[in-house]
Amino acid sequence: MVSLRHPPHRRPARFPNPQPHHHRRPLKTEVEAIDIWYNWLVIKQDVETILESVRSRGNRAVREALLKFDGVDLDPEQWLVPQSQARRALNSIPKENRRFLEASAERVLAFHRAEKRRAPRSWREQKSGVTWGQEIRPLESVGCYVPGGRFSYPSTVLMTALPARVAGVPRVVLCTPPKHLSPEVLAAAALAGVDEIYRIGGVVAIGVMAFGTKTVQPVDFIVGPGGAWVTEAKRQVFGTVGIDMLAGPSEIVIVADASATVQAVVSDLMAQAEHDPLARSTVVSTEENLLAKARQSVAPALRSQCRFERVSTLDDAFSLANRLAPEHLSLMVKNPQKYLKKVRGAGAVFLGSASPVAVGDYWVGPSHVLPTARTARFSSGLSVQTFLKRTSVMGLSPKALEGATPSVERFARAEGLERHAESVRKR
Repeated sequence: MVSLRHPPHRRPARFPNPQPHHHRRPLKTEVEAIDIWYNWLVIKQDVETILESVRSRGNRAVREALLKFDGVDLDPEQWLVPQSQARRALNSIPKENRRFLEASAERVLAFHRAEKRRAPRSWREQKSGVTWGQEIRPLESVGCYVPGGRFSYPSTVLMTALPARVAGVPRVVLCTPPKHLSPEVLAAAALAGVDEIYRIGGVVAIGVMAFGTKTVQPVDFIVGPGGAWVTEAKRQVFGTVGIDMLAGPSEIVIVADASATVQAVVSDLMAQAEHDPLARSTVVSTEENLLAKARQSVAPALRSQCRFERVSTLDDAFSLANRLAPEHLSLMVKNPQKYLKKVRGAGAVFLGSASPVAVGDYWVGPSHVLPTARTARFSSGLSVQTFLKRTSVMGLSPKALEGATPSVERFARAEGLERHAESVRKR
């Protein structure tokens, strides 16, 4: 099995050379594109191998992977963290840490309870002997993946598990790498009422939640962010389970006018770039002076992750922002509420220079698990509605069925489905 941590960075021996084109980009970009393509191919093959091993070999595959990738040898009985340990973590962490976790949890709950009050509800209508409607019900079980990697993320515990709880999901499972199971992550799990906490991370965790083993029961739906391997694993298990989204590196677009301060712009640019070397930060502005000062003020180590785009008008700025459809869109403009109607695609919108993205990450309340890589054009961030499913309901009285039979028969026969027609006629 190829290591997940250190995939080989080699190129295929043969790769077709692109044909000359007047829009052709520099060779360096083409070489980088080939690297990305091949690295994805390696990731895809690695993930396939690991998932198939988990599916076919269960606990043995999981234990071997924990030893290989995390350096820990745990019996299956040790994967599950006792609830008492999570409660002890909540009671033993520094008081100020508990306070900020509890404050965040309260706001996340408040937001998603308000959302649930406005969410679709089960309904029925009846007319001329025909009943139709929908049942809106929560999912039965959800797996929350909380990444480790470079940082520890108790905020992701709250932002995934609490909306599921508010939706009414009866079983909430959490998986996270054993080396990043910090006291704060455990404390957040206790606050969120997580039912099962497993010391399992990476691709293996996605496989365990999707397929189950003798020790871990599978779930119906998997949510939460992760790196390239976790994202590819979620893609491959989709269909066996549902998934929230295929999230890529974090991103922000800032639309700024003359009212924006350089300090606010630069702070948010660097905050997003801090997430990951692949994270991207963009500021779009009508103000050349602001862009120049911001470019100069960004830390040199993060400058390559930042883009500075000059436009003629704010309409042009919003046109570009909508094409980018970013995870985070910050409106550092005068009277930002007025411009909200111009936004066509964004995971979350932050109104004004006094609304840094970090308050959305930790404090305001909406889940910070958001669509990336332009997928905000057609998808939404994680919410209570992520964990609800709709079931259509219909019923006919004998008289209504009699009236419907001629139309249904003709339709069925037009499609060549004679038994469909008979199933109605022979009632």
